[in-house]
Formats: sequence, structure tokens, C-alpha cells
Amino acid sequence: MSSNKSSLTALTLGAIGVVYGDIGTSVLYAIKEIFGSGHVPFTHENVYGVLSIVFWTLTVIVSLKYVVLVLRADNAGEGGLIAMLALASQAVKDKPELRKWLLAIGIFGTSLFYGDGVITPAISVLSAVEGLEVVSPAFKRYVVPITLVVLFGLFFVQKRGTGGIGKFFGPITVLWFVSIAVLGVSHIVGHPEILAALSPHHALRFMWQQPGTTFIILGAVVLCVTGGEALYADLGHFGKKPIRVAWFAIVMPCLTLNYFGQGALLLADPEAVKNPFFNMAPDWALLPLVGLATMATVIASQALISGAFSVTKQAVQLGYLPRLNLHHTSVHDTGQIYLPIVNWGLFAAIVLAVVMFKSSTNLAAAYGIAVTLDMLITTVLTFFVIRYGWKYPLWLCLLATGFFFVVDLAFFSSNLLKLFAGGWFPLLIGGVVFALMMTWKQGRALMAAKQQAESLDLDSFLEAVFLAPPLRVEGTAVFLTADTGTVPNALLHNLKHNKVLHRQNLFVTVRSHEVPWIALDKRLEVEPLGHDCWQVVIHYGFKDDPDVPKALRLMRAQGCELEPMTTSYFLSRDLVVPTLGSGMAPWREKIFAQMHHNAGAAAEFLNLPSNAVIELGSKIEI
Repeated sequence: MSSNKSSLTALTLGAIGVVYGDIGTSVLYAIKEIFGSGHVPFTHENVYGVLSIVFWTLTVIVSLKYVVLVLRADNAGEGGLIAMLALASQAVKDKPELRKWLLAIGIFGTSLFYGDGVITPAISVLSAVEGLEVVSPAFKRYVVPITLVVLFGLFFVQKRGTGGIGKFFGPITVLWFVSIAVLGVSHIVGHPEILAALSPHHALRFMWQQPGTTFIILGAVVLCVTGGEALYADLGHFGKKPIRVAWFAIVMPCLTLNYFGQGALLLADPEAVKNPFFNMAPDWALLPLVGLATMATVIASQALISGAFSVTKQAVQLGYLPRLNLHHTSVHDTGQIYLPIVNWGLFAAIVLAVVMFKSSTNLAAAYGIAVTLDMLITTVLTFFVIRYGWKYPLWLCLLATGFFFVVDLAFFSSNLLKLFAGGWFPLLIGGVVFALMMTWKQGRALMAAKQQAESLDLDSFLEAVFLAPPLRVEGTAVFLTADTGTVPNALLHNLKHNKVLHRQNLFVTVRSHEVPWIALDKRLEVEPLGHDCWQVVIHYGFKDDPDVPKALRLMRAQGCELEPMTTSYFLSRDLVVPTLGSGMAPWREKIFAQMHHNAGAAAEFLNLPSNAVIELGSKIEI
């Protein structure tokens, strides 16, 4: 019992540090943007109405939708949009046309994560550093340079891993939440009547009296729930109970106290609307608060960067991106990975966002569209999971998800007003990533179909070879091939140029599935082909770490011993030439050919040893 309590405490602390960093730093800019927009007349009734809308937005979207409903939709203990997509696609697998559309919608939602991933670190760190302007207006010219330096340091240390500093995330974020709660209470005690805004009638009255204004400010109100998706995305790391305990026991109370404290401050001093969060602090605490806020935003950004690495790896596993250079930064935690191209690609886009928008207020205009569209997609996928996967009655599914769909649609529609003020930026990033993912998926399918049509049957080929067998040399040859039952080009090249065949030959195909994990007893599917040759299929889930040599050690049960010093790995790789009329638009053909040309990281991704040989085969027109 004591051990369980200790584990729950540790997991809850970790959840606070990783899951809630983004939503926890929203207090820096949410209220400022709602009142700073100029759409809300500054009156006591409006302050009460806005605070009530903020509180009930947190309650409906985070507490009810994510904590109560969406967290239930775990895929073998894993969460996130890809896990939800896998559940939804499996639930409608007997409806191929619907499944195709759901996959496209889910992958588009996954692509939007990268757009959100650019805006979140930019606005978070920038809003924290802007606290220096409250200390002294003279610091204004240094805000952008300091922000860029902080962000560069954050991305530079990614290659070293986060294991060393990750243990400080929880305590620092807890200190942040305690600090913002204390700041809020210090102003609430002066105006305790502000707590009346907890009543929903203030929100309903505001919406009834000012429906147009309400619709407009929803684009700023949504800033208070950015990061809500992290509750579901990090389900596999912490579990449902720690995430729920952290939210209801610490995070939501602290956020509520701070938001209401900002409201109390505005009642006493309307001029504080320029930056209500930092204006809550006494002069002596401003610099320490700026430092703490910067650390909190860095932690929030770190969680998002790690999420980008994880999502990219899952997309690779599902076949929507090519194999990329992947480095494990921890010998203990396989989830700690580093993808250089993703890391520096994100950094370049974030620098562009900071330099282009220059302030958190301008970035707020770009923020929200990607987030609310992701929330809308999550709601749609949830309906198909609970209706076709869990077999709940239609009326209950419509009731459970229909309400959230209307709420999400209202927030998304409001954010569309920001489209030409900067909202196009994250959509552009998401659209580019989506085009790359779908191009790679379709290109691989077309190429596989062409290879299948031109390939030789493996059984027939081996039967012909062993009628007059070539010289057999000691050792094991592992031929990795995309399709089972076909002759890999690497084998043909080996026989043609070396005129030998290894003593043992494994024809290995790696397959990824729409489940997070594949158990070890289901890892291998082995078919003996005779003459010490085997057809081997290695199965992985989208959260598994592909390790071909480790998986092949299970071949001992088949009487096949793989000695590291005498085992050679051969990867067949074809040259791709784009041609017109092959099934894709010409621009997509060229993109696919370029992606294929640059995708030379298969050996590293599959954890193959340095003796892996990449064979270039015949040209494939695509």
C-alpha cells in the first residue's frame, strides 16, 4: 500500500511537470489577450462574465471532455491522436471507405500538431521574457534576442537527452503552480466578491447580452486550454489516475485562483490590463517571477519537443514518413529519443515565428486555429471509437460527443477570424507536413505495387537455385525486404557478383501495426523454406522500438543461431525516378523521389549493425 501511494505521488509529480506545463503557462497571456483585444468594454459585469467563461471553458473542455471522456479511450494504455486514430480505424475496419476518410482526417490532425508545436514555444517563452518590460520599458528591445537565445539553448541540448534535467521538471512546475496560486490569492483577498464569477449565470448573461462579442473573444478564451491535448497524449507515460489527480488536486485550482486574481486586479486597477499577470507581482518579486516563468515555459516547450519526436517516430512506424536518423539519448528509457531533422526544423520555424510576429500579442493572433481543429478532430474520432469500437447506443454517442462537437466548433469558428492575422501560419506548416505524409504513403504504395508486379517468387527461385547450388560460405545473411514471398534485389546482386550463398539465409520483412505494442511471443512469424533458409516477419507496434538483431535472436528456437561477427545484413533500395501519369500529381512524384533519395537512415532506425550493406537495385518509375 505504501509503495502504491509513493508511486502515485511520483507519477502525479511527473504529470504536473510534463503534461501540464503548456496549459499552466497560459496564465501569462490568456486574460491579457481577451481584454487587450479591445472588443470587451471594461466594466465590472464584463470582468465577471469573462472570468466565468474562462472557468467554465476549463471545466467543459479539460475536466469533462479530456479528463472524464477522452482519457477512457486508451489504446493498450497509450494515448494521443495517433492512438485514437488507430482505435477509430480498427473500429470501422469493415467500412473501408469510411476508414480511408478517418485515416486522412487523423493524419491531418497529427500534422497540425507540428503547427501547434511551432507557435507554443514561441508564444510561451516570448510572453515570459516580456515580463522584463514590466520591470522597465528599457528592456523592450532585448525581449526578442533573449527569447531566441533561450530557445536556441533549449534546442541545442536536445541531443544530450532530457534524463539529467527531467527530474527537476516536476518540482519546478509545482513551484510555478504554487506561485501563481499565491499571486492570485493575494489579490482575491482584496476583492473576494470576484469569486462569484464561479457561477455559470455570469457567463450565460454575458453571452446572452453580447453574442457577437462572445463569438469574437472565444478566439482568445481558447488560449486558457491550449495544452489540453497533452492530457491524452501523455496517457502512456503516467496513466489515467495520476493525470486526473494532478488536474483536480493542483492544476485546476491553481489556474482558477490565478485567473480570478487577475480579474480582482483589473477591478482595482484597469490600467494593469497591459500585462495583468506580471502586474500582480510586487516590485521585489518581478525579476524572480520572470526567471521562474521562463523556466516554466522552457519546460512546457521541452514537453512539446519530446512529443514531436515521439509523434514523428510513430508516423514513421505507420508508414507515413521515411526512416529518419533516430538517436536514443538514454540507455534506460527507450522513449527518450532525438531526431535531428525534426529538432532543427522546429527550431527554424520557431525562429521565423518569433522574428515575424515579434510579440506574444501578435502570436496570439496565430494561435488557436490548429489547437481547436485538433480538438474538433479528436471529438470526431472519439465518436467512432465509442460507437463502433465500444458498441454504445447511437443516442448516447451523439449526446456524449455532440455537445463537445458544438463547443469545439464554436471555438474553431471564432479562431477562423484570425486566419489572415496570422492563423494561416500554423495551418501552412500543418498542410505541408500533411502533404509530405500522404505523398510518402501513396508513393510507397505505388512503388510496392510495381515491385510486386515485377518481382520473382521466392519459393520458385530457391527451388531453381538449389538444383545446382552455388558455393555456400559460413555465416548468416539477413535480407530485408518490403514484401514476403519475393526475391530481394540484394540476393540477386550477391549471387551475380559474389557467386556464393551464405550457410543460413533469412528473408526478413518488418511490419508495423495500428496498436502501440506487440508482445514478444508475437514478435516473430517464421516459415522454414528449406536448405537453412527462413521467411521471417517481425511485427512491431507504433510505440515499439524496431531492433532487428534483437528480434532475430528469438530465431534460436528454430535452430538458427546468429553470431554477430558472421552475420551480414543486406538492405535492398531502389532508385526512384518520377514520371508522368504514374498515379500521382507531378509535383508529388518529385517530392516523393526526393524524400526517397534522402531517406538513407533505415539501418540506424532498425538498429542494424555497422556491417549492414545497402544494395541499390533497379530504377522504379513513380
